Amino acid sequence: MCGIIGYLGHKNAKEIIIKGLKRLEYRGYDSVGIAIFEEDSINSVKCSGKVGDLENQINDSYFQGTVGIGHTRWATHGKPNEINAHPHLDYSGQIAVVQNGIIENYRDLS
Repeated sequence: MCGIIGYLGHKNAKEIIIKGLKRLEYRGYDSVGIAIFEEDSINSVKCSGKVGDLENQINDSYFQGTVGIGHTRWATHGKPNEINAHPHLDYSGQIAVVQNGIIENYRDLS
């Protein structure tokens, strides 16, 4: 089952979001990701596997922003891999989105 955690505040968003993702682990998932707004860009890391796998990929100096979003995904469409994990970034890299549920018209949108 998917889960979403977001943070907007004055503390390090990465720390809060990772802690929140760990609290969602009981729900079951197969991939995980995080996106943090850093000054004028969004830094994102996604992977298949567990929150601990994601933590191992994050460079602490690269994730110091105070705004972010994280997601745990249970695959209903597509393989549980890095490409299909959320958050998804738009082509400009300025918008990060996550969603829970099934997008029935996903073929029409691609």
